[in-house]
Amino acid sequence: MPEPAAAAGTVPAPAPAEAAAAPSPEGVPPGLDPAADPAAPAPLGIVRTATGDAGVDALLGRLADVDHLPAEGHVAVYEDVHGGLRSALTALDAGPGPALVPAPMPPYDNRS
Repeated sequence: MPEPAAAAGTVPAPAPAEAAAAPSPEGVPPGLDPAADPAAPAPLGIVRTATGDAGVDALLGRLADVDHLPAEGHVAVYEDVHGGLRSALTALDAGPGPALVPAPMPPYDNRS
């Protein structure tokens, strides 16, 4: 029996053997294609701009860890980063500390 022809303007579907051997569009082997397993972790590819504060930058850099974790592991990373950022903000509110008060001047009772 003859094979049905593809509709006009469409690309015929590859044969099953061809589909298994064809690499994914980004050059990723078919078995490792994140689109093949929607539940697999996939990086978001968000570019992070440095803040100028090394501690804050390190915390924000830690957010990249979730790219390689399953969803269950995201909460621990987010909570850790949130706690660190909260501490950094609290430290800013605390200020540099109490100002040093100069020693009191002795009474000026020397009259001549």
